[in-house]
Amino acid sequence: MTQSRRGFLKTGVAASGVVFLPYVVGAAAHGGDEFPMNGGAVSVHPVAHASVVLETPVGTIYVDPVGEVAQYADLPKPDLILITHHHGDHFNVDTLKGLVAENTPLITNPEVMGMLPDELKTNASQLANGESSAFNGVSIDAIPAYNTTEDRAQFHPKGRDNGYVLGFDGLRVYISGDTEDIPDMRALKDIDVAFVCMNLPFTMDIEAAASAVAEFKPKYVYPYHYRGRDDGTQDPAEFAKLIGDAVEVKMGNWYS
Repeated sequence: MTQSRRGFLKTGVAASGVVFLPYVVGAAAHGGDEFPMNGGAVSVHPVAHASVVLETPVGTIYVDPVGEVAQYADLPKPDLILITHHHGDHFNVDTLKGLVAENTPLITNPEVMGMLPDELKTNASQLANGESSAFNGVSIDAIPAYNTTEDRAQFHPKGRDNGYVLGFDGLRVYISGDTEDIPDMRALKDIDVAFVCMNLPFTMDIEAAASAVAEFKPKYVYPYHYRGRDDGTQDPAEFAKLIGDAVEVKMGNWYS
């Protein structure tokens, strides 16, 4: 275990193009559910599609921020930015340049690390699947995120992209990134809040997502990243019906 100059702790072992539909960015007021942790609460601010901001007592964490910088104007500046993978609805250099301060740290998967300009690499570190880090007392575990269906494998091949589990003091948060209902997701334990993607052909449908969620049983789950190609958009309300009373489903304003 080694510690970098930015205070990260890193442990663990190493581990075709996508057509994106346009989507409307979130409104200026992002709302925000609160989830208690020791010493305060984590406020969830859905921004758009796959972008979410977690306002916490130990700092504000941006996950996959893309789009116009102005849509983040009413939110606290990021103390940490997490990026799951390089696709344009998760990673945008211009957005990052507009959001980061001089010393804002980024954690990315290795693919994104190789794509960062030098000015952003200065404060960036990479995590491969199975590796871990920490920031201000929050543990950060890189969870695999990939497609298992043969004709979708080119979108998110195994071993490249990340999901993340964030371990706050008294609260565990899972962010799926782009994935199907892989064994790594189903094996998760003690998750309080989960953000689970669902769209076709890039990730999975509501049936697969609901099945996985029913197995790892977070206390709360946000369906997100649910717009897809043509008839691949998934209905979060139908997802909630499939979940039933097993897990409380939270609806974020991802699309305005």
